[in-house]
Amino acid sequence: MTAATNATTAAKADSGGLKRRIVPIVSYGILFLLAAMFLYPFLYAVLTSFKPLPIIAADPSKLLSPEWTADAYRQLRGIGVTRWAFNSAFIAVTVTLVTVAFASLAGFALARIRFSGSRVLLNGIIGTMMVPGIVLLIPMFLVLKVLGLVDTYGGLILPKLVTAYGIFLMTQFFKSVPVELEEAARIDGASIFQTYYRIVLPLAQAALIALTIATFQGSWNEFQHPLIVITVNQDLYTLPLGLALLRGNMGQNLQWNVLMAASMLTTLPMALIFLFLQRYFIQGVSYGGVKE
Repeated sequence: MTAATNATTAAKADSGGLKRRIVPIVSYGILFLLAAMFLYPFLYAVLTSFKPLPIIAADPSKLLSPEWTADAYRQLRGIGVTRWAFNSAFIAVTVTLVTVAFASLAGFALARIRFSGSRVLLNGIIGTMMVPGIVLLIPMFLVLKVLGLVDTYGGLILPKLVTAYGIFLMTQFFKSVPVELEEAARIDGASIFQTYYRIVLPLAQAALIALTIATFQGSWNEFQHPLIVITVNQDLYTLPLGLALLRGNMGQNLQWNVLMAASMLTTLPMALIFLFLQRYFIQGVSYGGVKE
């Protein structure tokens, strides 16, 4: 009886051990396949940008090529992509810096400074996030036209300097900071701004990085806003707008290697930023769910 029991126990142990070995293998195998599915289009675009056009036309689905060339990237310099990249970078950096500064100040004020109507104001700011951006395109164009900001850097930058999402994110983060830290600073004689700048702001690294990534990504990939602001001045084209019009100008004779090369210029900066800062991004976004 004892021998049978021991045999049954050993069989169960072996079965459990086998299961513990198989489950991770299957799990990692599924994750590898999913990762390959998501990475394949990016890899295809990278390799296609280095293929000669005749090889792409002969077999577009072929991943590897017997011949590689950087002609597509050299052609980009002749069609104004360098200028488009500069415009995108200048606008994205300016919008990001100002947005982070304004959002952190507004978030701290709404989280810590009690004044009449502060909750109503915060709810109103959050409510604007529910309005689809496309609804505001025509009113925004009319306002910019009246102000003389059409076909200017000001028209591309000013309407994007403050975002409801940024204020909401920073407000939620500052609410999670212990009030005792600020009270201790006040006892030591620090003003409200000194408390914000020297005590609270250094603790907001994760939230600030998350807001920086989100703002930069949104501004870098923005298409609709430049489309309505830029009417005739092609020197103000951004990368997304320039690439869309470039594809239209090619007509039926699409140069896929040039398009893929240009798309790499648009994709790689954001991919690298997210790759190196994803830990801060995920940590910072989590503050959006912090309750009062």
